[in-house]
Amino acid sequence: MADTDALRARFALALEGARGSAEGPDPAPYAENLLARWAEPQRRYHTLTHLTAVLDHIDGPLAGYAAEPDVVRLAAWFHDAVYLPDRSENEDRSARLAERALPEAGVGGARTAEVARLVRLTVGHDPADDDRDGQVLCDADLAILAAPPAAYAHYTAEVREEYHFVPSDAFRAGRAEVLRRLLALPRLFRTPYGQREWEATARYNLTAELEMLSP
Repeated sequence: MADTDALRARFALALEGARGSAEGPDPAPYAENLLARWAEPQRRYHTLTHLTAVLDHIDGPLAGYAAEPDVVRLAAWFHDAVYLPDRSENEDRSARLAERALPEAGVGGARTAEVARLVRLTVGHDPADDDRDGQVLCDADLAILAAPPAAYAHYTAEVREEYHFVPSDAFRAGRAEVLRRLLALPRLFRTPYGQREWEATARYNLTAELEMLSP
C-alpha cells in the first residue's frame, strides 16, 4: 500500500524545487488530483505503487545523475497520470495535462516544457546520450524489468490484468512486439547505474518472457 501522506510531501517538495520558490499556489489540490488519477480502478500495474517505485529510484540509486532532479520528479508524477489501457495516446495526454497544470501551479514555461518532453519520452524509452534527465526518468520507469523472478512475474500478471479485455492471442502478439522493441534497443538503461546493475537481468527477463509467449 502506497504511503499517500509521504507522496503528498514529496510532490510539494518537487513542485517547490521546480518553481524555485516556496511562494505560489498551494500544491495540495494538484497532489490530490494526481493521487486520484494514479488510484483509478482500471489500473493494476500503473498504480501509486509504481509511482512510488519510480520516485524511489530517482531519489535512490539514480540520485545525483539528473541535471534538474525536481523536474524529473514532476515528470515521474505526470508520466502515467492519464492511463487508459485501451488508448494509445496516454503519454501525450499525460504531457498535455502537465502543460496545463504546472503553469497554474507556478512552474515556469521552460521547466513545464521540460516536464512534458520527459513524459513524452516514455513512449519509446530512448533518450539521447546527452539527455541525463531523460535517462534518469526512463531508467527509473523501466527498472521493474530487472526485478527478481517472482516480482517480474507479478508485474507481467498485473499488465495482463490491465488488458483483460484483449483476447489471449492478440495480447500475446502485442506483448511480444513490445518485448522485441525493447530488446532491439542498443541499451535498455542509459545511466551508469542502470547499465551496471539492471541491464543484464532485464534482458534475461525480457528474453525469457518472449520465449514463453512464442507459439
